[in-house]
Amino acid sequence: MTRSARRTHRPLRLTGAGIAALLALSACSSSDSASGAASAGSGSSASASSPNFSGTVTVFAAASLKESFTTLGKEFEKKHPGTKVTFNFAGSDALAASITGGAPADVFAAASPKTMAIVTDARDAAGAPATFVRNQLEIATLPGNPHQVSSLKDLTKSGLKVVLCDKEVPCGAAAQKALDASRLKLTPVSYEQDVKAALTKVELKEADAAVVYQTDVKAAGDKVEGVEFPESADAVNDYPIVQLKDAPNAGAAKAFIALVQSPEGQQVLTEAGFLKP
Repeated sequence: MTRSARRTHRPLRLTGAGIAALLALSACSSSDSASGAASAGSGSSASASSPNFSGTVTVFAAASLKESFTTLGKEFEKKHPGTKVTFNFAGSDALAASITGGAPADVFAAASPKTMAIVTDARDAAGAPATFVRNQLEIATLPGNPHQVSSLKDLTKSGLKVVLCDKEVPCGAAAQKALDASRLKLTPVSYEQDVKAALTKVELKEADAAVVYQTDVKAAGDKVEGVEFPESADAVNDYPIVQLKDAPNAGAAKAFIALVQSPEGQQVLTEAGFLKP
């Protein structure tokens, strides 16, 4: 909003005509100020560069979003000085339970509509969730793939130590869906509470293979080797995001979600291996 020009007031004797002229000048000045404010408000870039929020925005996000959301969090802080993004990365089901249990948060990004429904059914969301990316499964093996895993069926080989995500976690539910579609039965050495924990078992050589997301295989670099399998196409997960109803920092929450959905945010997510919604 433009500032009105300062005037120095002096005792003046005004005629009727002088008063009329002064009132006209004042009305013109007010009109110009209102016009300028309206013009500034119509520009979305001006609004984005001068946010009316600050402080911490707390984001609860699926573990598979850790690398890409951390990058976006730093970008958000750079775009909006005075803000700080804090994350809680974990299995989507655990995060949903925390939110419905009263944990303070501004944004929830889940790895499946099913886990998001836990929050929306409890009426803890402000508005409808929006799908912002999708993710597909991949097999993570030891570097060099010493056990020559080339298919989902190979994971049922005797003596092969395989790790899966818990069935309540989106990556575990997707893996089970792929196994059921292939009529395969697999007994893992452990069920992990989130996808990063499953991947870590392979990275530490405590397991020979794990069914995780392709984004996690990519993020691990040369610590694991990825094996694609066709059944994963039937178990692709949609990732929804929403502002929470009791968000302590609602303005920053909306801005963070906007960044995730923006071309810039989508590029970061695509480069991490996520699929477009």
